Amino acid sequence: MKKIYFDQTEATACMSVIVRDAQVIPAGATVSSMPVRHKNSEYQRYGDEYDIQFIFDDNVPQIDFYTIPQIDIFATDSKGGYIASLGQNVDLDSDAPICYIDIDRKCFVVAPNGREFLNRVKQWKTLMTPCTDVEFFASREEASAKYEFLDREKIEQALSK
Repeated sequence: MKKIYFDQTEATACMSVIVRDAQVIPAGATVSSMPVRHKNSEYQRYGDEYDIQFIFDDNVPQIDFYTIPQIDIFATDSKGGYIASLGQNVDLDSDAPICYIDIDRKCFVVAPNGREFLNRVKQWKTLMTPCTDVEFFASREEASAKYEFLDREKIEQALSK
């Protein structure tokens, strides 16, 4: 089946796209941050005890890479790495794998889903296995030279009619 990629980095709303005879794959490195008002001692505990700093609106990292498939970053660690869901926006109740991206852009699976990630949080750094499913690019333009992308503007124009 043909694969077509859909850039999630410019998404302004939740959107699902279906293309006949093709698999649509979300692409890009996105960041999911939480409102500052949600900061509390439990999130601080995750940072102190497990080296997982959840991302809040007052400290959103600037991502300097683009990925296929999409990774949605929701936390960082003290080594400059990112913790993210793989293949969709973060939802710890979904079946999306949780991955870790180190500063050298090497990707590792930490848990098969968000529930298991939370169950394994004490030893998450020792449970990482290499993940070769994520490809890193400097930009969407670089990824577009290798992969076919849906034209978001055409889709949005068709929806607005």
